[in-house]
Order: sequence, then structure tokens, then C-alpha cells
Amino acid sequence: MSQLAQYMATCHAPAQDVFLAANDRLQARTMYRMVRQSVEASPTLSKLLEVIDSRSIIRNRETGKEIRCLSSDSWRNEGLNGSVILDEIHSFRSPDLVDALIYATRGTANGLVISISTAGSDRNGIGWRWWQDCELVIADPKVNPTFYGLIYAAAETDDYADPAVWRKANPSMGVAFPEDEFAADYQDAKTDPRKMSKFLRYSLNVWQAADARWFQGDDWAKCGSGPLAPLEGRPCWVGVDLASNLDMTAAAFVFKEADGSYSVVWRYWVPSETVADRVREGIPYDAWIRDGWVTVTDGHRLDHEAVARDIIAFGEAHEIKAVGCDPWQAGALETLLQREGITTKDIPQRTAYLNSSCKLLEALVVEGRLRHGANPVATFNANNVCVYTDPTGMIKPDKAKSNEKIDGIAALVNALALASTDEDTGEAANLDDWKIRLL
Repeated sequence: MSQLAQYMATCHAPAQDVFLAANDRLQARTMYRMVRQSVEASPTLSKLLEVIDSRSIIRNRETGKEIRCLSSDSWRNEGLNGSVILDEIHSFRSPDLVDALIYATRGTANGLVISISTAGSDRNGIGWRWWQDCELVIADPKVNPTFYGLIYAAAETDDYADPAVWRKANPSMGVAFPEDEFAADYQDAKTDPRKMSKFLRYSLNVWQAADARWFQGDDWAKCGSGPLAPLEGRPCWVGVDLASNLDMTAAAFVFKEADGSYSVVWRYWVPSETVADRVREGIPYDAWIRDGWVTVTDGHRLDHEAVARDIIAFGEAHEIKAVGCDPWQAGALETLLQREGITTKDIPQRTAYLNSSCKLLEALVVEGRLRHGANPVATFNANNVCVYTDPTGMIKPDKAKSNEKIDGIAALVNALALASTDEDTGEAANLDDWKIRLL
């Protein structure tokens, strides 16, 4: 990064400011120190560039243009003009700083935006989106002639023990570090799955889920197909995860397929007054709403009547066997549904009641027997969800540990709790019997 910044500040034409952007102030300060040290160590660069340590600025003595480091205070960084170097873009939690700096290049002739980054762990973040853009451009440069992407990484299908794979992901092997040290790191990583996850990410540039993440690798993505047969008129079981009035509510409509797999249709609702805040946090509610994945309800708080109306409307074209949700805050919704003759079931959100359906969901995803229709909101939830394991080994979705919303997965677990315990007769299972079997 420091060498790129020095080149752009001294040789790039026309002369322009260079902004080094990091996710936090500590990293930004580290970037500045690296550039400063290399300038001070070079008599040639010291003649061209002036270090102003009191302001953390490095200035071109002839043009007056500067190298400056910025952190994620994006609201302070709008209206800048120059070229941009982004450090470890996978670590940026919000796209605000990145967006502000990218648009800063519009007013700069021959302006550049450059990022060098390792693989990350957040497949909902801007780093993953840039990685996917790279893959598209590498496959077909005509997709975006203004974007140049280059990836050095092992594929998930590669043999990670093969030295040829190591060299594919590390073209500087033998120069920056010896191969025997790399081999020793690999042998050490084989002793512990967590070590191996870090080795794959930092040494082979393979994206990894966070350590506590429930669904690993591309297992969820591989289940993105739609139902095997038309769903109209077929029986389904519904799980609902109700928001605490101020955020998203989700419903999962689960259908059993003849081959033992399950298909899912999703519905999401969000109060209109909360959308802008979530968009500012980097969650694309506006795009999901525009594309029809999320329904907006009026006001600040969850509209139980709107949720009930949509579930009832779904039931007009499908046979809803039962609706299951957490009894803690579902009273109003249950009452509205019961008035229309829809059976509701309370599903306490404890491991004793959720373990069986969680284990089923795990198996369905790993074995590719879940068809979730590639719903982007559900995928967002799936990429966030972590699990809680109690002392007996039973599991449930863990909202506290998950780094973002997991509503759709919580709703799916509730739906599977009903669907998986239904009898062959097609009658919805008696939940009291189901509870006894789990205990």
C-alpha cells in the first residue's frame, strides 16, 4: 500500500491528492506510519515528499498534493477529490466511507480507486461484493471495462495439501517467505478446525464463515433452487419470527416434497419508519423493498394486522396446516389468525423445543435437500446466524451471538418444528405430543 501511495503522489498524472482509507483509526494510523517510514528511509523520496507528522500528512513538495489517511468517519469525508487506496476492504462493516471516497474520484481527472485485501468472513459485506465483481470481470472483461480485478486464491474444490495450490494463492512464495515454513503452517492447521479456517483465509485466500457461524462455506447457496412442483393448493406449515415491534418480521412457508426435501417461500415485513436507519447502517432494505422481497407497513411499529392479512391471503391459494411462533409476543397475531380459522401453535424458543428442527435444518442444508428459492433476505439471515449449544449438546439459533438479523432462519426453524412432526394423515401434529417426544 505504501509504495502505491508514493507512486501516485509523485508520478501519477495529473497530480492529485491520495487518500488511504482504513476501517478504523488505529489501522489508518498504521498505514500512515508505514508510508512515513519508507519516505524517511529514502533520500530520493525525501526530496520529493515532505512528512508533516503533526498533521499525519505527507505532501508533494512541488505540487502541494497530499497523502492523507482516513478512517470510517464517512460523514466527514464527503466532498473530497483525489485517488483512493482502500486497505483490507473485507473489514469495512459499512459501505458509507467506501461510497463517499469512490464518488470523490468523479471530480478527479484520471482518478483511481484501488483495494488490496485478503479474503474475509462476512459474505454480506462490501468486500464480498467486490470479490464477486472481480470474478465477473475476470470471466468477461467487457462486463465492466473500467474495473480491473485480480484474485490469487485457492478454490474450495482444490486439494489444500498440494504445494501447487499454495503457489497459486501465493505468487510471492519463495521470495516473501519460504515454502517449508508454509508447509509447517499447514501441518499445524490440520490439528484443529479453527486453525484450518484461519489458514485457509489468511494463507490461501479462501473466504471462511465466522467461527460460530452455523452454515459453512457455500452450503446455503447450493440450496437456492425453487420447488420441485407447483405449490398452489398444497399443504404447508408456517413459522413466524415476530420483531420486537421496531424491526423486521419474517414468515417461512414450508412445503414437503415427494423426495424428502423441503421447499420454502418467504415473506418479510418492516415498519416504514425504520427503513432509513437500516439503509444507513449498510443493510439494503431499500433494494429489497424495491425488488419485492420485503413489504413495508405504515408507521414505527410492527403492524400485526398487515402480517395476518398476508398470511391469510397466502392461505387462500395454499392449505395452511398450522402457524407456529414464539408465544412471548404472538398473542395479537395468533388471535387475528384464529378468527379466520387458521390453527396456531406456540413454540417456546428453548433448545428442548428447537433442537430437533435445528438438526433437521442442518442436515437439509448440508445434504442439499432444502430449496429456499435464492431469496436475498433469507440468504442475508443465513450468513449471519450463529447457534447456541446448551450443556447437553442441544442447539438453537442464537440471536445474541449473530452479528445481524436472523429472522428468516428463526421462522424456518419454527416451521420445520411443525412440518417435521406432522403425521402421514396430513393432520397437523398436536404440539403437546411433540413437546413430550423432544423432552
